[in-house]
Amino acid sequence: MKDYCDPLEFAEEISVDIDTEIESLGRAKIPSPVNLPSQCFVNEEHRVTLRVNYQYLKGVLSEGKEAPSLELAGPRPFIYFDPSKVKVGIVTCGGLCPGINDVIRSIVMTLFYSYGVNKILGFQYGLQGFIPKYGHPVIELTPEVVKDIHTQGGTFLGTSRGHQPVEEIVDTLERLNIQILFMIGGDGTFRAANKIKDEIAKRGLKIAVIAIPKTIDNDIWLVSKTFGFDTAVELACEAIRCAHTEARAVPYGIGLVKLMGRHSGFIAAAATLATKEVNFCLVPEMDFDLEGEQGFLAELEKRLLARKHAVIVIAEGAGQKYVIKDPPEYDASGNVKLGDIGKFVKEKIEEYFKKRGLEIVIRYIDPSYIIRSVPANVEDRIYCGFLGQYAVHAGMAGKTGLMISYLNEQFVHIPLKEAVKKRKQINLHSRFWLSVLESTGQRGLKNPS
Repeated sequence: MKDYCDPLEFAEEISVDIDTEIESLGRAKIPSPVNLPSQCFVNEEHRVTLRVNYQYLKGVLSEGKEAPSLELAGPRPFIYFDPSKVKVGIVTCGGLCPGINDVIRSIVMTLFYSYGVNKILGFQYGLQGFIPKYGHPVIELTPEVVKDIHTQGGTFLGTSRGHQPVEEIVDTLERLNIQILFMIGGDGTFRAANKIKDEIAKRGLKIAVIAIPKTIDNDIWLVSKTFGFDTAVELACEAIRCAHTEARAVPYGIGLVKLMGRHSGFIAAAATLATKEVNFCLVPEMDFDLEGEQGFLAELEKRLLARKHAVIVIAEGAGQKYVIKDPPEYDASGNVKLGDIGKFVKEKIEEYFKKRGLEIVIRYIDPSYIIRSVPANVEDRIYCGFLGQYAVHAGMAGKTGLMISYLNEQFVHIPLKEAVKKRKQINLHSRFWLSVLESTGQRGLKNPS
């Protein structure tokens, strides 16, 4: 699965100056209590060279600069916070995703058993948990409390969407004497985390903010793969296989599966490659025409007449030019509300073939809420465990304003301000997307202009 996770697939994005320096609250002076051989500890000079666009790298080297590199994640020989006195907070924000509970459990277990930290608080229902008017009590987290949460889907702490006053959030951190805050979330959460970090610095407080990337869509920039993605692809494949079975069972049967992917179609594309049963894969990155000789409906008709069945996979953010409202509407987090492209395409298919006098049977499957609510699979569980551990190591060392990332086959620290600059999307000229086209046999689905 390395091909679609490799940042080289997004070479047109990693071609700009990136500030890779990580902020620190101060000098780490306390010997680490982590019981590991000395060679397992990471020093500040341990860095990972960032693989970037060749032309960009050529320009950097021609100016006499070093190739950009990232700080390697891992336990430090000396830490900033005294484990016997430090108090930690954990919060989960945004939509559900397989593996959130695994990350929470990993953070708690690492804090408690590796560092001896026993003051850990969980904030309920996302950023609402910091705001007094909501009245959500905090939860004391111990190994006993979290020992089995990885067997459950969703988030043990609950979540919410929407903006909350940054000043009130930092007020709560001050009142509770929280010194490390772990925030598990996606792009919106990272923007909030960056603002929280800035407000902390403005007040001259010594509070570390560490983010763990969570998005089922796998669309966070400078992260090879986000947790929950493998689980999502696995379950998406089951839905596609069911659609294929339904389509083959009747003459001119069509299986239409809508999958998650607001801005990036990684789940749809990866599931298409994994099943080998998809004939059309429509993603947000790809523009397509419905009508016309080379449009989607005409190509679908050719497929049905030739093979008597077809399977279509469409990401929720695909084809929004046909369904998005004007002016657009926004949800509580400030995201544009998407139109229902799955229902729209289904209706257009039915209208088209009714006019053509061809009796079709279409089965529409939308497994989105099932996929995002299940427990993580084995691969994601292992990955989540690492993310939680590396987040704790960074926090205890006094690092702040960073995201834990897996990039270039290494766990590294990425400044939050860099992580929110772009969104990772499929490169339509990449080997990955060309493999999707080869697997489906679909054309460009665009009429000549």
